[in-house]
Amino acid sequence: MSEKRQHDVIVIGAGAAGLSAALVLSRARADVLLIDAGQPRNAPAEHMHGFISRDGMPPRDFLSASRTEVSAYGARFVAGSVGPIERSGAVGFRVTLNDGTVESARAVLVATGLVDDLPDIPGIAERWGTMVHHCPYCHGYEVRGQRIAVIGGPQREMSLKQAGLLRRYSDDVTLITNGIDLTLHELQRFAAFGVAVVHGSATAVTGAHNTIEAVRLHDGNVVACDAAFVAPRQTPRDSLLTSLGCETHPDTGLVVADGFGQTSVRGVWAAGNVVTPTAQVITAAGNGSATGIAINGWLLQQDLDTASATRPQ
Repeated sequence: MSEKRQHDVIVIGAGAAGLSAALVLSRARADVLLIDAGQPRNAPAEHMHGFISRDGMPPRDFLSASRTEVSAYGARFVAGSVGPIERSGAVGFRVTLNDGTVESARAVLVATGLVDDLPDIPGIAERWGTMVHHCPYCHGYEVRGQRIAVIGGPQREMSLKQAGLLRRYSDDVTLITNGIDLTLHELQRFAAFGVAVVHGSATAVTGAHNTIEAVRLHDGNVVACDAAFVAPRQTPRDSLLTSLGCETHPDTGLVVADGFGQTSVRGVWAAGNVVTPTAQVITAAGNGSATGIAINGWLLQQDLDTASATRPQ
């Protein structure tokens, strides 16, 4: 086990939120270390959308360009995952990587994102991010005019919202209930809005290699489609935060962070999907920027306190 020099901030997770915070902090002349496991949530997607000036850019290109920018200001990157994070003195943390290396910092920013828990339906995983999607705002425009199937699931409200939103993009939208019980009022609203409803359970998404043709149902029927949407259960990668004792919301279970990313634990910050699952790339980047500014202000206060305490009276 080897221990490196102390940094001002260790950022765990180099996605949009972590990179944006690191850019702000490194430009402010802070010593920043980014640790990233190389598992971005949007890796399967061919393009990202809704990010002004970057609309349609492949996610890998966005990350590569962002890393180049951040590195130019002196921030350092380490590939790996993080094990224990421990308090070090009154203010500071020791972060142990999976290879045994120990890094220390005055503050820690966790921007580890979330995991989309896909429905256990054959054919979805291999088409995820290309022909099977979850966000109409991210991918609705790209499937405009096509036959769209929405496969319902445990995230009931999101499934219903998907079906309604996607109607703007196509005249052929079908909601497959897949375990969702719709009220008469909901059925009437969908009928009036032009969304077809098929009652039944999805058993497979079918099509030749790199294509999608239909969603097969338990009764043998199929719903022909050119694109499909699902609402996966989203699990934040927040174990580092909870192990540090960060407060969680009693209703959502999410780690609580204020508008500037500060958690209930002094010196521990969080940004992006790990605390805001609905954040798109541009939202996560903005969140990271605001958090970076807040962290830098917090570091300034520590520096002022230290300087004041050590100055001869």
